[in-house]
Amino acid sequence: MVKCALCVHLIYSDIVQRSREELKAIRETNPGLKPTLAIIQVLYSDIPADFVSTQIGLNVMQICLPRQCTEEEVSDAILRLNEDSRVYGIFLHLPQSFLSKSVRNAIKPQKDVDGCHFEVFTEMFVAVVICQHVVRSNRRWIQEQQYQPWRLRPLKLQPLSPVPSDIEISRAQTPKPISQLAQEVGLLPEELEAYGNTKAKVHLSLLNRLQHQPNGKYVLVAGITPTPLGEGKSTVTIGLVQALSAHLKLNSFACLRQPSQGPTFGVKGKTAYSLYFFSIQFNLHLTGDIHAITAANNLVAAAIDARILHEATQSDKALYSRLVPSVNGVRCFSPIQMARLQRLGINKSDPSDLTPEEVRAFVRLDLDPEKVTWQRVIDTNDRFLRKITVGQANTEKGHARQTQFDIAVASEIMAILALTDGLADMRARLGRMVVGSSRNGQPITADDLGVTGALAVLMKDAIKPTLMQTLEGTPVFVHAGPFANIAHGNSSVLADKLALKLVGEEGFVVTEAGFGADIGMEKFFNIKCRTSGLKPDVVVLVATVRALKMHGGGPNVTAGVPLPKEYINENLQLVTDGCSNLKKHIQIAHLFGVPVVVALNAFKTDTQAEIDLVCRIAEASGASAAVQCHHWSRGGRGSVELAQAVKEVASQKNHFQFLYNLQDSIVEKIRTIAQKVYGADDIELSPEAQAKIDYYNQQGFGALPICMAKTHLSLSHMPEKKGVPTGFILPIRDIRASIGAGFIYPLVGTMSTMPGLPTRPCFYDIDLDPVTEEIKGLF
Repeated sequence: MVKCALCVHLIYSDIVQRSREELKAIRETNPGLKPTLAIIQVLYSDIPADFVSTQIGLNVMQICLPRQCTEEEVSDAILRLNEDSRVYGIFLHLPQSFLSKSVRNAIKPQKDVDGCHFEVFTEMFVAVVICQHVVRSNRRWIQEQQYQPWRLRPLKLQPLSPVPSDIEISRAQTPKPISQLAQEVGLLPEELEAYGNTKAKVHLSLLNRLQHQPNGKYVLVAGITPTPLGEGKSTVTIGLVQALSAHLKLNSFACLRQPSQGPTFGVKGKTAYSLYFFSIQFNLHLTGDIHAITAANNLVAAAIDARILHEATQSDKALYSRLVPSVNGVRCFSPIQMARLQRLGINKSDPSDLTPEEVRAFVRLDLDPEKVTWQRVIDTNDRFLRKITVGQANTEKGHARQTQFDIAVASEIMAILALTDGLADMRARLGRMVVGSSRNGQPITADDLGVTGALAVLMKDAIKPTLMQTLEGTPVFVHAGPFANIAHGNSSVLADKLALKLVGEEGFVVTEAGFGADIGMEKFFNIKCRTSGLKPDVVVLVATVRALKMHGGGPNVTAGVPLPKEYINENLQLVTDGCSNLKKHIQIAHLFGVPVVVALNAFKTDTQAEIDLVCRIAEASGASAAVQCHHWSRGGRGSVELAQAVKEVASQKNHFQFLYNLQDSIVEKIRTIAQKVYGADDIELSPEAQAKIDYYNQQGFGALPICMAKTHLSLSHMPEKKGVPTGFILPIRDIRASIGAGFIYPLVGTMSTMPGLPTRPCFYDIDLDPVTEEIKGLF
């Protein structure tokens, strides 16, 4: 022990002396340099600020936080120091439990004393690295670390930063112009509609030009049941495509959904801009598709209430004269009105020829206000719009009714955008949308309202997929954004079809299904594959060690609170127990006859024993391969092993099949999903749900696929039930129909179609620099 202490003292003295000399030399050439080091600590710290200041010559600012401080409080302190021009370096002298990724990433690269970034102010970096030498060589701090002098090996001042990772190299590069990317993937100039220099819409004429081109391999990325600890499907999707493209030299495309702005400002954006996309608009407006959907959806809602009001306050004659007005002395039906006449069996084209009975049938939709099923939407998480009353103004003449808002991505128009195969098909689907029932029980459609053509106009640009690129220059289509818990949760059929043609027969298209395999993947197979006719070659199932630990019975986590030790330290029993969830999702994929490759998204806290254990269990459970991935820190290079496994498995024959037949009854299709996918004993229909089923069967809608609206946080309907719940009855509260999109969707339990904001939304951290226009805090 004496020898060890002597070694520490010698190392400590040497570092202090060298630091003093180096700082003195810097100040001789830079007399105005007065570096201040800020040390953030919890309560008392053994770092002697006075010693550092007097013997080394650095100014030291100590920020002492309470022991019960939260992660947000640490981040707030860092953000204040980032903007303090006096502070040249920030050092976090905190317990490991406080050093989460978000906390570390809050430090400006220019002020990071760990030397991870070397962009500007060389002298400042030398100063803060010197300060780090001193801080880490303090004797009492060393004693805290149980006399481990090897922790004190001096940092080399040249170079100041370590060898950069693939991500850091790529981030420093200038993105290629979108026109260059388009040319590289095989697009013609006339097939591109640029939105700035980093994104563009792609014209659907490409499908006609490449109609004889063989499709590439079709890869679906899904995941285990999500947890607050994160699994990383989007990052795996991007990392896999980059590995296939840059390292295996295969044509590859990623197809992702556009994030909703509701969660972006409430919780977090879908995919980190700082890692993957050159355009920050990926998590904002992008090319305005969601706004177009919102406008179209709410035009339908406005048309519904206006029609109810006008029918209630006008005679048949007055309605007819306004719906078919005389223009320059001539009255004629519009094309959509002619279509309505034909549906009514009225084969007349001259408005003056209609009988009073025919006029009445034409002008009266007779929508029952109590049976309107169409909701307004907004792309913001707003729990107070879950139930509203409209029509309370005096001008609405007492025609008030209760309704609600949904999140925009739950709109049927979003589902139509994601499932359509072209403009004509989209227009036809929009026209078939059922908005409610008449008082005699007949379904009323958007065609009946006369709004279909206007909807198509609003959606004419949104139907074109948006082309973007990753930081490694690989192409990405971003198109559509339905949530998987309240919609079908997949990017568009059009984006996938375009990408499959562009990559060619030997290429790969990697598309992502939302949330766990029980939701997004099941809907991908039963809804998207039925609609598109496409068949997947392989499923990549994403998991993490720490998420599996939560499924194994690990403690709950709270935002802003350091992770419990179970998620930081090795715990093989928790991993083993949690792998039950992974096994179940592998089994779900096998129900459809598709092979599975497990991608274990590795964190630095994972031990090799835990990683090996998950891979062994996955392969023993039927996965064709299970590999660890490091794309988060290494980019495509970190997913090469995954890419090789996917390439090998995708070349094998599979036996893809649907889970149920469309001719099965609505009840049997729901029961099949509940029992085979979720593991429920049975289903329980509310009286309202049963009445809806009877009505849909009567209207001829019984042969549609099922799109379950269920919590994504559990295989069951109970969000708190992790792992693989058993012995439960799945309650079906209500059933709705998206006839234009082409599916029936049951609402399971208390599932809501309008999310709410948390206590501390992300908008507290988001701001705009009015000078540089730099957006801060979005990621």
